[in-house]
Amino acid sequence: MSEDLGTPVLDNHLHLDPDHGRGIEAVKDFARSGGTHLLVVNKPSWLLGVEPETGEEFRPVFETTLDVVSRANEVLDGRAWPVLGVHPGLISKLVDDRGYAPEEARDLMRAGLDLAAEYVADGERVEPGEALALKTGRPHYDTTDAVREASNEVLRHGLGLGADNDCAVQLHTEASDDLTDIARWAEDAGLDPERVVKHYAGGELAGPTPSVMSEKDRLEVAVERGDPFLMETDFVDDPDRPGTVMGPRTVPRRVRWMQEEGYDDAVRNVHVETPKRVYGVNTQETFDS
Repeated sequence: MSEDLGTPVLDNHLHLDPDHGRGIEAVKDFARSGGTHLLVVNKPSWLLGVEPETGEEFRPVFETTLDVVSRANEVLDGRAWPVLGVHPGLISKLVDDRGYAPEEARDLMRAGLDLAAEYVADGERVEPGEALALKTGRPHYDTTDAVREASNEVLRHGLGLGADNDCAVQLHTEASDDLTDIARWAEDAGLDPERVVKHYAGGELAGPTPSVMSEKDRLEVAVERGDPFLMETDFVDDPDRPGTVMGPRTVPRRVRWMQEEGYDDAVRNVHVETPKRVYGVNTQETFDS
């Protein structure tokens, strides 16, 4: 029997691997704990056994995610949406392991993002086989100047695609509480920085909207600030990496804790108001239906 928390409960960033991980079983755990909505981000291409040489060859990565999202929608009281893109760590795989020049890696990754953008829904209603948002970023670890520059060019291309397709863009970047440089790039591209989401964020962030890792100390900081924010687990769904990040039950459990602490306004901020502002989705409507 599922726990009813009386509110939509959205995990803004997790992965599902129906072939190598727990897949729909993880969704069932989320739902039984009171979770209602998911943003499912495709796993890095190499973790799905895909070694693309062209943009088109990213398609199996995206199709895998679309398929598992469709199955998740049969389980959830709310719904799931896909987020598609190219993991920024791919540039190191290409340069260090496959001998690509940074510029060649940049071009391949931009082509992968172009393909991801073809899946983005045209308008607010996301139909099966469509994506809600894009994902891009830059490595969170030290790299050469050439790789860093190429990665920033990929990131800026992703922001431009977000503007062109009127969709949000999730970011995988270095840990930081100040990403105003990326917010400026978004503005330059014609994308509202509020629609740029920093995945794996702390409770305080200048620039994009933070998607806060669901640890109590980070959440308390975000609640006290009172700004728009989201919550996530970054569940990786990899049996070879148990406990790497947070399990699928975490967000609903943290919502219960927030309710017990009297943070009801923050719960609505995270799970109703901010998803509407950032992604244009009405979690309350899909929850009630």
